[in-house]
Amino acid sequence: MPAVSKGDGMRGLAVFISDIRNCKSKEAEIKRINKELANIRSKFKGDKALDGYSKKKYVCKLLFIFLLGHDIDFGHMEAVNLLSSNKYTEKQIGYLFISVLVNSNSELIRLINNAIKNDLSSRNPTFMCLALHCIANVGSREMAEAFASEIPRILVAGDTMDSVKQSAALCLLRLYKTSPDLVLMGEWTSRVVHLLNDQHMGVVTAAISLITCLSQKNPDEFKTCVSLAVSRLSRIVSSASTDLQDYTYYFVPAPWLSCKLLRLLQCYPPPEDGAVKGRLVECLETILNKAQEPPKSKKVQHSNAKNAILFEAISLIIHYDSEPNLLVRACNQLGQFLQHRETNLRYLALESMCTLASSEFSHEAVKTHIETVINALKTERDVSVRQRAADLLYAMCDRSNAKQIVAEMLSYLETADYSIREEMVLKVAILAEKYAVDYSWYVDTILNLIRIAGDYVSEEVWYRVIQIVINRDDVQGYAAKTVFEALQAPACHENMVKVGGYILGEFGNLIAGDPRSSPLVQFNLLHSKFHLCSVPTRALLLSAYIKFINLFPETKATIQEVLRCDSQIRNSDVELQQRAVEYLKLSSIASTDVLATVLEEMPPFPERESSILAKLKKKKGPGAVSVTELEDGKRESGELNGGSDRGQDAAAMAASNASTPSPSADLLGIRSSAPVSAAPASAGSLLVDVFSEAGPAAPSGAVNDDGFLSSAPPSEDPAPPLSEAEELLNKFVCKNNGVLFENQLLQIGIKSEYRQNLGRMYLFYGNKTSVQFASFTTTVNCPGELQSHILELNVQSKPVEPLVEGGAQIQQVLNIECLTDFSDAPLLNIKFRYGGALQNLTLKLPVTINKFFQPTEMASQDFFQRWKQLSQPQQEAQKIFKANHGMDTEVIKAKLLGLGMALLDNVDPNPENYVCAGVIQTKSQQVGCLLRLEPNAQAQMYRLTLRCSKDSVSKRLCELLAQQF
Repeated sequence: MPAVSKGDGMRGLAVFISDIRNCKSKEAEIKRINKELANIRSKFKGDKALDGYSKKKYVCKLLFIFLLGHDIDFGHMEAVNLLSSNKYTEKQIGYLFISVLVNSNSELIRLINNAIKNDLSSRNPTFMCLALHCIANVGSREMAEAFASEIPRILVAGDTMDSVKQSAALCLLRLYKTSPDLVLMGEWTSRVVHLLNDQHMGVVTAAISLITCLSQKNPDEFKTCVSLAVSRLSRIVSSASTDLQDYTYYFVPAPWLSCKLLRLLQCYPPPEDGAVKGRLVECLETILNKAQEPPKSKKVQHSNAKNAILFEAISLIIHYDSEPNLLVRACNQLGQFLQHRETNLRYLALESMCTLASSEFSHEAVKTHIETVINALKTERDVSVRQRAADLLYAMCDRSNAKQIVAEMLSYLETADYSIREEMVLKVAILAEKYAVDYSWYVDTILNLIRIAGDYVSEEVWYRVIQIVINRDDVQGYAAKTVFEALQAPACHENMVKVGGYILGEFGNLIAGDPRSSPLVQFNLLHSKFHLCSVPTRALLLSAYIKFINLFPETKATIQEVLRCDSQIRNSDVELQQRAVEYLKLSSIASTDVLATVLEEMPPFPERESSILAKLKKKKGPGAVSVTELEDGKRESGELNGGSDRGQDAAAMAASNASTPSPSADLLGIRSSAPVSAAPASAGSLLVDVFSEAGPAAPSGAVNDDGFLSSAPPSEDPAPPLSEAEELLNKFVCKNNGVLFENQLLQIGIKSEYRQNLGRMYLFYGNKTSVQFASFTTTVNCPGELQSHILELNVQSKPVEPLVEGGAQIQQVLNIECLTDFSDAPLLNIKFRYGGALQNLTLKLPVTINKFFQPTEMASQDFFQRWKQLSQPQQEAQKIFKANHGMDTEVIKAKLLGLGMALLDNVDPNPENYVCAGVIQTKSQQVGCLLRLEPNAQAQMYRLTLRCSKDSVSKRLCELLAQQF
């Protein structure tokens, strides 16, 4: 803390600070502080009234003590009294104390607001600024309610000082970020926008931050700012460094304002006015030209300011994506930075070029830098720069350079950092599939991928290569030959064994004519890997063996001997034991024709989007492309006839009359060991595509063969649901992610996804204490289980770790299947021991019937025709209720979309009304639903009408929705 000057005269404060600094121990400091607190308390409670100077001094001491980390529970009233002083230093200390120590729930807030109002109306610019700073620092909803309508008036008033305008703009920005529903610009909009023309650069800089934030929420309302922003930017860019001396930073005129203007323009499409667009293009060209000029200073501050404007201009060029000349020039400029000595510039250049590579105008220009990018991938010291180089290679890849890029990425994988290997593997797999013309090259690439980085090759990758091999007759023989050769390596990764077992079991007959790969040689090669593999892989190999008996009858005796040995038919793992027994019996009693029918070759997989891409999207790297882009690429080139991501393993080769798992387990595609037959349900295929990322490994315990616990009543009596359980549930009706529950011990976060009648929910349990949670268990109890014999929801949950360390977080996965419509949410019971005491709480899981909506688009005529068909009294539920929240159009639309239905535009004759349509998907039936929401802004009321083909659904949806608006 800076020393107190003599002019301030607070010698007592200076002495106290000096005493604190001279304390030799923590105990001495606490003793000195307690002594001072007692002295201050006696002064405040004494009979003698304190003057302004004394109050200021003692409040300053309290503030200093608070900043040292000690609690202050008095002195607030004295600080409020300082606000009424006419001396700047006293008022300043009062506002500072309030900004730091007074919370929005304080009983003094009304007194504080009155003092602030007096200062705002005083027309003293210094006092007004202090008041505005206090409002912004506190930033509470109460402050917004009190001053949100007053501050815009101060901001646009003609007689307001420039310094006050700056503070008002930034204060309004703070309030808008905390309470956007209370900051309504309305009549002030055009006058706020015209602050961009203000003569004072500081006012413009503050105003543009506010306008940018407002434009992101209401772009149409503030679209007039585009021409003014272009005009102001043009004046800055064309000015010399001497023209704006007060705002020139190391020979760069107004760099912060320039960046803010360029960022504001990125909120809008290219200007439609030809003159404005021409002027903007001229500005961007000038910025690119200036980047080529020799620097006017060798200071790093000069280059930082200059490059900040350049990168913001390039971002705007990329955003518009409509000026080929500018895009190519931007690409060439970024290319120069790729070899710059400054690491941050190389990183930013690679990141921006990733986006440029997706533009049709600049893609070819980006490709010219391929050698530089490959060199960066190999030689960069910083792992984040190497990752961006890999992202750029991925983004610039096309049919002409795919083989070169994939080869370089495979080469780099051998020495790549562990943190980026998994993402690199996914990118190589996607590129190899997307641009494969020669499918033998695709097979070679994926097998090389498994050889180099087998630990990082997820199931999606090797599932995919098997699907493609099965769907392409012309590559099956080559794949069998290649995988046979790969398995001969002394050290062979388990994923290679899985691929080899599957492919040889299906197509081993295509290479059996060669004595070097005769049936017995193939079998002995696979069986030599058997004892080194995990249980799921052994199960897959057993399925391959029974396929061998069908393909090569001469191997029957050898394979039966293997199946008959004690290590198989008496295996401790029930899955391996069952397969060995059933396969041995099948091979013994079935005739050749029956065996050939049961073990026939797998049929082609239906064409479906690859889940590898969905997994890569979750990485959220700038080099990742969208699902649509891959589909476009596949349609454009008529590429691989990919199969569905059913999590298919070699067990699908097994007998069709063998035992199958339960439908729900099969649908969710999460079996820890291989199922005996393929999952036939298309819904299962769809769900695995959407939710392809597996949850965390579960600890061993009493679980089913999926590794999931089926929902069941708990063994001990759970606590009754919390009193606020229903309120917590209602918060998630229109959203899927957020914090479900939090107290001083535990925080529970939730993330969920739904498709048709299936869902997957991730629960995150966070220990907020420093003490370990012991015996941590969770139980999910479904509605319908206790009330009736009809099961409404099928919920399977992964077991959780029994110990949760202090400050740690664990994750649990729930798989949900909606069997029929329901009204009650599942109950989640959580038990654990904290410090020896049992904690037992029950919450309602936010699984409501609307989560299973499928949006349905309808024309106006179809909507009202269907509306009339659902005219029976029991099919309609209606409620008229008072608005619980502000009637903001965008918020209402967002909630209706979050509900899961399709929001239909231009359907209702009254444009103020909202209509939606959707179908609730359950396993037993589909329930069509139509919604009509009629707001009355004057009365602050809503009328909500729902018509559904099932009356219980109408009533439940009406109850849920009425609490959302």
